[in-house]
Amino acid sequence: MKDKTLLILSPSYPNEDESFIAETFVKYQVAELKQYFKKVIIIAPVLRSFGYLKKDRLCKDYTYDNVEVYYPRCIYIPLLWLSKIAIDNRLQVVERCIKEHHLHFDLIHAHFTWPSGYIGVRLKEKYGKPVITTIHENGDWFDQEVGTDHPLINTAWSGADALIRVNRKDVPVLKRYNEQVYSIPNGFSPAFHPIDTAVARERLGLPRDAKIIFTLGGLIKRKGFNYLIDATEQVCSQRDDVLCFIGGAGPERGSLQGQIGRLRLGEKVKLLGSVPSDILPLWMNACDIFVLPSLSESFGVVQIEAMACGKPVISARNRGSEEVIVSDLHGLLVEPADSEDLAEKILMALDREWNPEAILAYAERYTWDNIGKKIVDVYIRL
Repeated sequence: MKDKTLLILSPSYPNEDESFIAETFVKYQVAELKQYFKKVIIIAPVLRSFGYLKKDRLCKDYTYDNVEVYYPRCIYIPLLWLSKIAIDNRLQVVERCIKEHHLHFDLIHAHFTWPSGYIGVRLKEKYGKPVITTIHENGDWFDQEVGTDHPLINTAWSGADALIRVNRKDVPVLKRYNEQVYSIPNGFSPAFHPIDTAVARERLGLPRDAKIIFTLGGLIKRKGFNYLIDATEQVCSQRDDVLCFIGGAGPERGSLQGQIGRLRLGEKVKLLGSVPSDILPLWMNACDIFVLPSLSESFGVVQIEAMACGKPVISARNRGSEEVIVSDLHGLLVEPADSEDLAEKILMALDREWNPEAILAYAERYTWDNIGKKIVDVYIRL
């Protein structure tokens, strides 16, 4: 496909200096896929906020290697999710971007069903180009899309030439809408690789002799960090060498900080805020175990990023993690929203001698090199 151009539609994309980070996994995927194409074009509409929102201020068009990134400004005002929309001109601004920049493409890859998948189908109708949609939605979100039976969602799924779901569990459901459904998980960046734990801790200013738990995600209720904080209290009642670090930003920060205060865990549990992408591999290497207490995931790429650093993972059963942690050689599964079970498994994991080489060997299947080949196979079939 060296003479072809790939158009990627995404609701967000990291800006040039990564002062704005969102949908980083799409950029990691592009890093692998761009070698197969003459050019890759990214269109990621940005909500127009007249300078009041960080994303609007920071996202400017840029190019790197054979990749062009465009951030057309849009207006989207939903009154009730998809049921009633006051204003939504994202399709129009994507079409305008294509026209104004004289963009030509041979294949469309949309990330997430709404709105990118729907926009992709409309572009297919206008330009006669095949479209693939990767459905990244977490389990609850996906169930909502299926349950609403909304014509826009149905069109996005049935009108695509192929659908990619990042887990296996939901493939039979999607085949009700489209026969061409593939299960292809996300991959991890080469930035995630083993670094000596002592070196990583020294660079982060962490104690060398502590037992460190690390987790990462948006600070929202679905991520279940409140259960991890409760579990950490129970763990700390049995051993005094444990520290828990929670990376990420979001609306639940105040609530989580209040919980830490009430439980008098201020010296044991720290909220780190957003973790820069160049620092994240250090945290993965500095920890003893990575914990994903999330209640609902489609896949959970942070798990394989941790495993790519040789670290075991403890995760709640959330529809995605069950397909990642398939052996207790690599990690442990716990019941969702169950702090006692989580505490028990954390204590078990901290006492256990793990085999980093076995974890690394398992993670190898999720390199973007391996995952990218599977995606390109779908491209070639179209």
